[in-house]
Amino acid sequence: MQKKIFLLAVLSILLVFNPAFSADKDSFQIKKQPEIQQVKPKKPVKIKLKRSAEGKYSWELSGDDTDEVVRADRKLRKLLKIE
Repeated sequence: MQKKIFLLAVLSILLVFNPAFSADKDSFQIKKQPEIQQVKPKKPVKIKLKRSAEGKYSWELSGDDTDEVVRADRKLRKLLKIE
């Protein structure tokens, strides 16, 4: 715990006295380049599978892409032979 506090103090002192960070703020400019984009990886559908005492299955699905959630639901129904 004390090592972490010490390291944090040393890093903060270095950042304060670093000449790169104390340069004029006017010289710092941000240029947007439309040809460069960050591509976020798709998040997978999260499946919470449950089994009741009678042996029946149920699940909860969550995800960002609704099409992927619907596909996962269909696949689970097919694999578990429901409907």
